[in-house]
Parts: sequence; structure tokens; C-alpha cells
Amino acid sequence: MIKLDPRTKLLLLLAEAVIVLGGLGGSNAEPFKTVFMALPFLLLFSVKKVRTAFIGGLLLGLGLGAVYLPTGGRGTIILLMCSGILTRFVPSIMMGNYVMSSTKVSEFTAAMERMHVTPKITIPMAVMFRFFPTVKEECSAIGEAMRMRDIRFGGSKVMQMAEYRLVPMMTCSVKIGEELSAAALTRGLGSPVKRTNVCRIGFHAADIVMFLLCAAALGWIIWRSVT
Repeated sequence: MIKLDPRTKLLLLLAEAVIVLGGLGGSNAEPFKTVFMALPFLLLFSVKKVRTAFIGGLLLGLGLGAVYLPTGGRGTIILLMCSGILTRFVPSIMMGNYVMSSTKVSEFTAAMERMHVTPKITIPMAVMFRFFPTVKEECSAIGEAMRMRDIRFGGSKVMQMAEYRLVPMMTCSVKIGEELSAAALTRGLGSPVKRTNVCRIGFHAADIVMFLLCAAALGWIIWRSVT
């Protein structure tokens, strides 16, 4: 298992957004762009998120292979658009999934305090770390309830599926956000007094490797841009 500090994970997420999603450096960054496209899947495998990594890898493979399909005219343009969207967004989404699934709220909060980040930023982001997993659980529960009532694709109430899923989901999302915000404030995240934290965070060999990778990518892009 590759254990990374939360600060390293945030740096990798930023690198994915800038190099892969944002396309920093263009063709000059191709060697490192390939590395950063594969890195999220390696990290997901390290935390045993095999199913997520497989689905993401399949989508990325479709995006990479779409440009080689024999089409012409508008079909080529559509395939190129789909390929660009998948190859840019999938690695970044997979990295975000890794960060969310492998980072505890206490670890994230401790990392933000180490970086002296204001609570105005820490509290919303700490709530976000619990919001999406909780919404996912609620969505799964709603899906089970809908299947029991035969509201599914291929069932007898297909037209009602969107309404019966979206309305409870929106209601639950608002309620979950309010409850998590209240829980965060109750635990003292908004207090001006410095909080203690029992979790231990710190940089190790894997963190150094990731920092060197990001630094090498930035240095390579700058060097190729000026030469």
C-alpha cells in the first residue's frame, strides 16, 4: 500500500488538474502527461479500489482508442471530442476519487492546520470530504428502494424513475450538508483556539518521490518552453 501525506495528495490532484486536465505545456509535457494519466490508477490499486480503477481504465482506454476508429466527416469530429473529454477528465476524476477515499477528515484537517490554512477554507473542505461518501450511500439506498417498487430501466414505471430518484436525492443532499456543517462546528472546527489532533501525518519516502515527480514535470515543461 502506498501511503501518502494529505498534502502530497493535494499536490498530485493539483498536478493532474494542471497538466492533464488543463494541458499545461501542450506537446512539451507529453512524457509526464502519460505518467500522470497512469498514476491515479496505480494509487487506486494500492488502496484496493480495483473496481473503480477498472471502470476508469476502461473509459480512458475508450478515449485513447476512439481516435483510431475508421470514420469520416462529422463522425471524426465527434470521436475526437469524446476522446479529448475522456482522456482529460477521467484521470483527474480518478485522482479525486483516490484522494476522497483514502483521506480521513482528521488527517485532512491536521494537514490544513500544518499549512496554516484559514478555517474559512478548512471547514467547507472538511465537510465536502464527508458529503460525497454520505450522498453515495443515500443514492444507493434510494436505488434499492426504487428497485423494490419496480422503478428501474426495463420496469413498468420507467418514466417515473427520474422523478422518484432526483427529488429524494436533492432533499437528502440539502439535509446531509446541513447536518455535516453542524457536526463540524460542534467538533470545534470553527473555534479560534488551536485544536489537538490524535492522527499522525508526515512525509515519507513515497511523498518525496511524488514531490520530485511534480518538480521534474514542472522543470521539464519550463525548460522545453524556453528552448
